[in-house]
Parts: sequence; C-alpha cells; structure tokens
Amino acid sequence: MLSRRSFLQITGGAAALSTVPLAAQRGRGSDAPAGPLAPSMAALTSMRALAKPITADERRSRLEKARRLMTEQKIDAIILAGGTSLNYFTGIRWGNSERLTAVVIPKVGNPYVVTPAFEEDRTREQLAGGPVEHTDVAIWQEDESPFERVATGLKERGIASGRIGIEETSKFVFADSIAGAAPAMTIVSATPVIAGCRMIKTPHELELMRVASQATLKCYEAVFKALKPGMTQNDVSSLIGAGYARLGFPGFASIQVGEYTALPHGSIAPQTIREGTIIMIDDGCTVEGYQSDITRTFVLGKATDKMKKVFDIVHQAQAAALKAARPGVPLEAIDAAGRKIVIENGYGPGFKYFTHRLGHGMGMDGHEWPYLVKNNMFGWDKALTLQPGMVFSDEPGIYIKGEFGVRLEDDMHITDNGAELFTPQSPSIEEPFGA
Repeated sequence: MLSRRSFLQITGGAAALSTVPLAAQRGRGSDAPAGPLAPSMAALTSMRALAKPITADERRSRLEKARRLMTEQKIDAIILAGGTSLNYFTGIRWGNSERLTAVVIPKVGNPYVVTPAFEEDRTREQLAGGPVEHTDVAIWQEDESPFERVATGLKERGIASGRIGIEETSKFVFADSIAGAAPAMTIVSATPVIAGCRMIKTPHELELMRVASQATLKCYEAVFKALKPGMTQNDVSSLIGAGYARLGFPGFASIQVGEYTALPHGSIAPQTIREGTIIMIDDGCTVEGYQSDITRTFVLGKATDKMKKVFDIVHQAQAAALKAARPGVPLEAIDAAGRKIVIENGYGPGFKYFTHRLGHGMGMDGHEWPYLVKNNMFGWDKALTLQPGMVFSDEPGIYIKGEFGVRLEDDMHITDNGAELFTPQSPSIEEPFGA
C-alpha cells in the first residue's frame, strides 16, 4: 500500500527534502554532510547485531496460519503478486510490473509460481532456501498468457471452481485477467487472510520493530544535538542519512519548519531553521523489513507559551490513547480517547485542528491494517477490536494554519493487558529527548 514515504517520492517532495532520491536514501542514507561529523553524530554506533532475519520456518508458520484462515473464510487459494505480502509469506522480493510473477497458495497442497520464462532463473534463485523452495514453477513466454498458467495450476490442484483471493495491492488487470481465464472461479479479496496474518506480530517481529524505533530515536536525538540555526531541510536530511548509516539501517525523515509544521505531511517549500522556530521531524527506518514511524516536534532555544501549551495538550492526548488501548477495545475508541483531550482543551470540534486519525497499523509496511479511527474506513472489518500483537502509531496532533503544528508519534504495541510504546514519550518541546 502507498505510504507517505512513497508518496513523497512520487510527487517529488522527497527531492525537495534531499538531493538524493528516496530509494537511495532507504538503501544507504542520503549524502553525508560535508566536513567532520558533530560529536553527537560521531557517537552513533551500529545496531545491526540486534536484528535477526526472519527465518524460513517462521514463514512456513505464516503459510500454515494463512491456510487456517482460508478455511474459515471459505477461500480455496490466494494469489500473491509482487510486493510486501509476497515477501512476508515467501521471502521473495519482487516488484509489480506489467508482467505477472505470482505465487499461488492453495488451501490444500503445495504452492506454485507463475513467472516469465526469462525470469525463471531469478525466480528459482529467490525460492532457494525459502518456505516454498520445493514447488512447481510455471513459465510463460511473452506471447502467452500468464493467467492461463494460473488457471491451469489451480485445476491441477483440484480447484476448478470456488473462491480465489487476490492480494489487495495487485493490479486490477491481474485480477480481471485471472477471472477471464478461470470463469468458474469467484474472485474475492484475500485481505481477511493476509491481514489476518500480518496484523498480529510475533515476538520476533515485535523485537525488530522495537529495534527500528530505538534506532530512529537515537538518530533523531543525535541530529537534534547537531542542529544549528541557518540549516536547511537538505542539511538536516543529510544528517538523518548519516545517522542511519552509522546505525546500520536504511532510513528517511521529512523535516518541516515554522508555519509548514501546520501541514501534517509538510510542504516542498524551501525552509530554513531559525532559533525559536518550531521544527517537526517525521518517519523512520527499516530493520529486516520492519518499519518504525516516529515524529518529534521541538524548538531550538525558547518556545512561546502557546507552543508549550499545544505541546502539552498533544502529549496528554498521546498518553490518553495509550491508556485506552487494550485487547477487546474497538479501534475507534483509541482515536476518541486522544481526540477528547484535544477538543476539551479548545482545539475542536472533530477534525478541525486534529486533522487526521490517531494512528495506523504498522509492520513491514509503514501504514498497514488496521486503523485507529471511527468506521475504520480503509479496513475490511469495521467490527475489529484490538488484539495482542497488533502495532500502531500513536500520533495525535494539533495544526494551526499559518502558525505552527505539533505532532508527537511513537509506535505502540498491544500487550495481553494493555499497550506499550517502543520508545518513551517526548518530555518537552525544548528538551525533546530529556535534559
């Protein structure tokens, strides 16, 4: 699904934040700042040893759970084209193009792969050592239909009719063409199966996300201590890239200054840090495929009384949402708990100043199911409640157009008895990481 990081790259916003494309930033960080590193940056050391890769056995367990959910949902097979879900279940890293490469996972029997003939070697290379290593690979030439290969593979596994689940980010043309090649099949969304697996994190996944959050906070703190009036967004972006490079993980951050902090996702307008102006840093890093998403809002020097007041309200709202979060609670109740604090302190009604939902699910994608908001409009199950192992951003904000905005964001996982942040709340607007 399209994250804000991807959106910034697509719209060109990322180019305004840094001279290095976002894809490169995610791979190695942006260009290092010229000259010697500030002491806070030089003190950062690699955290790579804390991150253990997901194993093939873990992915086999995911496939087993998917099959159980297929039985519950009366889905006979699911089809995964390129993207995050394919990686989650199989370890295969594959983008979506106009050519179909897909793994078909039947409810009963071995998965199989459909891929272009010229991609067969690369496909088999990625299958090696993974949970579907010993499986059939059906190839198709450029003048043949990959969708016929999908239909044939289903028939060979006794699925001539029934319900076939398509991963939600797959291209419409893929789903439509599979339906045409297998007219006796009913094409449905695979989200109840895929989200049913991905939204509940294992202890290993939670640990990777904890490491990602801790690395992000370390990077932000080092950058905060290195900031100086006169720096531009590009300068700060370079510091962020250098910080993540020293920590050993790819990462990115958007930087907004002054009145542009009142836009939740910022602006591409050139901005320069001044003493006493408010600054917002947002986004995160990737640790073995798992994401962090943290926002800190602060001032270099002395904040105004209004800035301090707004910060304190947002801080209380974040704490209220955390306190409300526990297994069995409706998703919208968490948004309501944080929004109530904001409105009661004069920044209402509704979405007037707190303009977005309180939080989004997180995992291998920075934004994924489910969502902390009334009606959960982008989910598949509005009746869904919090469950242990779910992870969300907890990110209330107040945005005063033409003046400034404050958002505080930490990543929150649901425990058996309540909820916990991976990182401590920011204590104040002038000392965002403590004295």
